[in-house]
Amino acid sequence: MATHRAKKRFGQNFLVDDSVIHSLINAIGPQRTDRVLEIGPGLGAMTLPLLARLQQLEVIEIDRDLIARWQARNLEQLIIHQCDALKFDFRNDLSADTNTRPRRLVGNLPYNISTPLIFHILEQAEAVQDMHFMLQKEVVDRLCARCGDRQYGRLAVMVQSRCQTQKLLEIAPESFSPAPKVTSAFVRLEPLSEPMVADTMQSLFAQLVQQAFAQPRKTIANNLREQLSADALRQLDIDPGARPQTISIEQLIRITQQLSMTITE
Repeated sequence: MATHRAKKRFGQNFLVDDSVIHSLINAIGPQRTDRVLEIGPGLGAMTLPLLARLQQLEVIEIDRDLIARWQARNLEQLIIHQCDALKFDFRNDLSADTNTRPRRLVGNLPYNISTPLIFHILEQAEAVQDMHFMLQKEVVDRLCARCGDRQYGRLAVMVQSRCQTQKLLEIAPESFSPAPKVTSAFVRLEPLSEPMVADTMQSLFAQLVQQAFAQPRKTIANNLREQLSADALRQLDIDPGARPQTISIEQLIRITQQLSMTITE
């Protein structure tokens, strides 16, 4: 079979380090009957080890050349969804069996779509058991940042209000072909049994968080001056002079609840 050349437009960097692949599969810990879906199987670095452990594996692939390569292998366990992951409906049962349990998602995600893809998946979090993704290290550090950390911001708040996050390991550029210009990291995201923010307030919460972190060097009172007064923040036990990086998710939820009450009055 002809060699496949990585396509820049799809953000393709193929994992080629066997020791790293082994560590990733062990971190995922796939069980035989798990309902696993891999986003972007590429040349099969994780796909083939997963197939060896699973009764069935679903994959999403957008590259027609790669799809043709997988179809040519005639793997009965493999179900291929030819589509854009950003448009995939994770709630629907598109597999050939009757397994309707939440999916376990895995993938070496293209850096250019990683954040919007995670947000797309979180909108369907009830259909997902967990996620194990290879991402740019900087993105993983932002995902896992805690209140007070330098990297703590909108991404951490929005994801951690719906998920537990855990950075598992870092992967050097030379573990890929072609080698990216950045270090990667493997992260585990586990949707909470109950999101911290009610569905009815998700839109308002997202708007508030975006505004709160719009200018990180300014105070929370300055960033939210059009929403709440400094006195209103004090009544919520929040220091108006604090920087956004020091405002916890719980405090941001309290602000959202107060705004929601104000809007409905």
